Amino acid sequence: MTPITTTAELETFCAKVRGQAFVAVDTEFIRETTYWPRLCLIQAATPDAEAVIDPLAEGLDLEPFLALLRDASLVKVFHAARQDVEIFNILNAMPVSLFDTQVAAMAAGYGEQIAYDALVRNMLKIELDKSSRFTDWARRPLTDSQLTYALADVTHLAVLYPRLRARLEAEGRLAWVADEMKSLCDPTLYDVSPANAWKRLKPRKQAPRYLSVYRAVAEWRERTAQLRDQPRSRILKDDAIDELASQAPTDAVQMERLRSVPKGFAGSRFGPELLETIREALRDPEGSAPVIERTRSPHNPAAGAVVELLKVLLKARAEDAGVASKLIATVSDLEQIAQDDAADTPALSGWRREAFGADALRLKRGELALVLDGSRVRVVEVRRAPRPVPEG
Repeated sequence: MTPITTTAELETFCAKVRGQAFVAVDTEFIRETTYWPRLCLIQAATPDAEAVIDPLAEGLDLEPFLALLRDASLVKVFHAARQDVEIFNILNAMPVSLFDTQVAAMAAGYGEQIAYDALVRNMLKIELDKSSRFTDWARRPLTDSQLTYALADVTHLAVLYPRLRARLEAEGRLAWVADEMKSLCDPTLYDVSPANAWKRLKPRKQAPRYLSVYRAVAEWRERTAQLRDQPRSRILKDDAIDELASQAPTDAVQMERLRSVPKGFAGSRFGPELLETIREALRDPEGSAPVIERTRSPHNPAAGAVVELLKVLLKARAEDAGVASKLIATVSDLEQIAQDDAADTPALSGWRREAFGADALRLKRGELALVLDGSRVRVVEVRRAPRPVPEG
């Protein structure tokens, strides 16, 4: 098997893809020791054409393929798309008209986050060869068996997709996954701007002094990781950001006392720069601290118990519908519903409300009950005794 290594070959392949209804896409990349993922292969297939594209080939311009990803008239089919989409977003080619078969499989009753090989086995009755799964995809040349292994990730996907889509369409469930597909293409999901790095973490305190240092250290770590092309955790771990924000050291001696900061860090090339970052944040903590909007919900002392009941109801309703419960509601959704009947959560709108949300509110009001019937939980109506008519 010969991969595409020239722009002319890529243009020829893309011409075959253009005008098709869909193209199945997958990537091979490495990022264990880097911040930025290194794209090593792109696999693509339609019912009539297939190819392995070598992005590492000297002089190859990926633009003809990236243009296909931006073409809204062509459905791009991925399995577990998020990391692939992240890579293409970095290349300024956010895929549009995306279909993720892992998400779709959740609506088709194949469970949560089913692996590609398991979905192929279930739907196509084919056992995939896994012998090349630990390949170093950056090494050249790749063998025929490695290229065949990589291509199988899309050739079977091109067969599987029409069947899975037809199944969801017949069951009226295509709309059930539409929001999930759109969210995968939301650029904010892949935002790596250093200024917003703190938002992807979990600050434990609300004090301005803490938050000001927390944001500044998170921003410093993100920028440093990007400039050095190293994983964030190799620069500084998450728990170190929390301790630095809590203790706010302003000199090397204070920093060296912190348990979560690597020994010798204060004396390294990073130490002086990070200490100055912290000192700068402390000059005006009130003005530099991020504003965290807290959700105000009616206090419900029994909310914890209600969440547990909602979990059981969700599992029962998901089983009834043959859908992965994660697609209907998350634990965060349940916590919001437990506190507020009018919570702004997807579980209380659209098809999710019909499948679960409305019953969740009825359960809270005591109109539904959960009954154990053997090994299965049944949801039953609660019949209320009529109020007695006053005499006289």
